[in-house]
Amino acid sequence: MNILITGGAGFIGSHLAERLLADGHRVVAVDDLSTGSLDNLTAVRGHPNFSFVLDSVRNANTMHLLIERCDVVYHLAAAVGVQLIVDRPVHTIETNIHGTEVVLSIANKFGKKVLIASTSEVYGKSEAIPFHEDDDTVLGSTRFSRWSYACSKAIDEFLALAYHQQYGLPAVIVRLFNTVGPRQTGRYGMVIPRFVQRALRNEPIQIYGDGRQSRCFCCVFDVIDGLTALMDCPEAAGRVYNLGSDEEITISDLADAIIRLTHSRSEKVFLSYEQAYGRPFDDMKRRVPCLDRIREQIDYQPRYTLEQTLRLIIDSCSPTSDC
Repeated sequence: MNILITGGAGFIGSHLAERLLADGHRVVAVDDLSTGSLDNLTAVRGHPNFSFVLDSVRNANTMHLLIERCDVVYHLAAAVGVQLIVDRPVHTIETNIHGTEVVLSIANKFGKKVLIASTSEVYGKSEAIPFHEDDDTVLGSTRFSRWSYACSKAIDEFLALAYHQQYGLPAVIVRLFNTVGPRQTGRYGMVIPRFVQRALRNEPIQIYGDGRQSRCFCCVFDVIDGLTALMDCPEAAGRVYNLGSDEEITISDLADAIIRLTHSRSEKVFLSYEQAYGRPFDDMKRRVPCLDRIREQIDYQPRYTLEQTLRLIIDSCSPTSDC
């Protein structure tokens, strides 16, 4: 099968490319390297069934050529990371919405199945824990730029579902919950690589807020299992799926776990959101997925515990490099 991955030089995209090539597929990755890196593709760049295209998903001419030649599209390209979203809100909105418009329009022209990577951020500040796919969303004020990411991805979902309903486009929507693993960078605000890097250097670990906010972190290898199984499932088209782990941990306890696993002398330091981001910031206390739908559809079950995942990340990092 010929497979196109947008955002293929990113953290998740590069792991997906490795899996698909190992499964015998031909893979084309397109990426503008705004947040991705060619270093992520070191293991596959010499593979005879792999090719890389340096371009943006917003370039309709390039995407027309690539989608016409593929069988399915994994659309992972997006502006991601809280720090990036806060610093570059226009880039976030334009990349996420217009890039998905281009991909869906061309995929519909050629009748190609598309998997859209969305996010748990679309649930916003909802307190209906755990989050079910058909729950209402509760977003904060437009004066907080972080919600621009949630809104842009919600628009992506609306558009994908509209193409499915109006034209029968086989589109699958996957809401990812804090995917983590080797090769993820902390440069754009991702919490685990930031904590691991500081712990390895015995530097203070900076926790934003009171640290009592909780998240569920899922190993990238489990996420790849879910993405590929949903793409291979005809019944998944036209539906939304949570994908992640439901093992919940507070950010303060996460820092403690990383300090323990790295045998670090780091101490925890708490910063207000305004100190951390230089402006007011709106956050949610808990983010826990209900995984019933994806379990019923593809018998999904995460294979990695959080501690196992943290060990993988720690083993892949060094004090002198960005994880």
